[in-house]
Amino acid sequence: MAELTTLRVGGPAARYVETSTEAELLDVVRAADAGGEALLVVGGGSNLLVSDAGFEGVVVRDVRSGVEVPDASACAGATLTVPAGTPWDDVVRYAVEQELTGIEALSGIPGSTGATPVQNVGAYGQEVAQTISLVRVWDRARARVRTLPLVTLAFGYRTSLLKRSMHGPDGTDPQAPWSPTPRYVVLDVTFQLRPGDLSRPVTYPELARTLGIAVGERAPLAEVRSAVLGLRAGKGMVLDPADHDTWSAGSFFTNPLLTPGQADALPADAPRFPAADGLVKTSAAWLIDRAGFARGFGAPGRATLSTKHTLALTNRGGATAEDLLSVAREVRSGVVSTFGVTLEPEPVLVGVSL
Repeated sequence: MAELTTLRVGGPAARYVETSTEAELLDVVRAADAGGEALLVVGGGSNLLVSDAGFEGVVVRDVRSGVEVPDASACAGATLTVPAGTPWDDVVRYAVEQELTGIEALSGIPGSTGATPVQNVGAYGQEVAQTISLVRVWDRARARVRTLPLVTLAFGYRTSLLKRSMHGPDGTDPQAPWSPTPRYVVLDVTFQLRPGDLSRPVTYPELARTLGIAVGERAPLAEVRSAVLGLRAGKGMVLDPADHDTWSAGSFFTNPLLTPGQADALPADAPRFPAADGLVKTSAAWLIDRAGFARGFGAPGRATLSTKHTLALTNRGGATAEDLLSVAREVRSGVVSTFGVTLEPEPVLVGVSL
């Protein structure tokens, strides 16, 4: 599994299959279900931390790719239907080149398109939930293909119906341990984008400063993509085999969502942003840094926080999954002790727990 993940850790899979058509993918899933075999569907492997013992089941990797444009009407915008296995940044590059707006700030994010609705992937003020209209899935509970519209997907901050379906065998218990056997296997994702050579209004202050514009203004799509790629590269968030800061799963912890009372208990200079349902979002990176964990904290040559960004946990070349978890546990414990806030991991943990 180390060869299939950007963290480059994880023991062997009992069985590994690559599928290049939807029919092949469904055949593997149905066979696993019929045989009572554990199943793990992987794309780019950029959001997985797999046990050193590996995975006792079938790992299936969807390698389909491409972009279909069934509706290119300038009035209606453009509908893009993308197979789940398509590298996500290929989709962003295509949209920018075709002057379609809505996902330009999501440039450089590794992984497959099928993974984006599961986590409701977001960065620099945009989320895929803002442009997804449909997700077509194989529903393992009902043993049939289903099309889930936006209203059904229940998107939230780094979550969705698809992610919640990964808890327990039927997806109904959000408190159950994560299961690597999700109810829904994503087949393809449909996006609705708008034509234009300027971006959506830029809402992220760091990106606006980099572009030399005010928050809320627009910029040429290609300039936004270039700026985002530069910002991500500066934080070790663009994959580069020669840079161990990119041997990571991106942000290892999500930004905490707090009640107003919890937010009030933080130091006065802690970041606070309004969130849904009256909650307050704060910065996990700020909490980690203020709890005394600097860039590069950990075991040199094995597992450390990134030297560029305290929110990323990185493999320095000799790490095991347990090495990474050891650093993550120490950081999480330190933040709890300092601020009383428990950080939640963003990657999917397979065969391990934090």
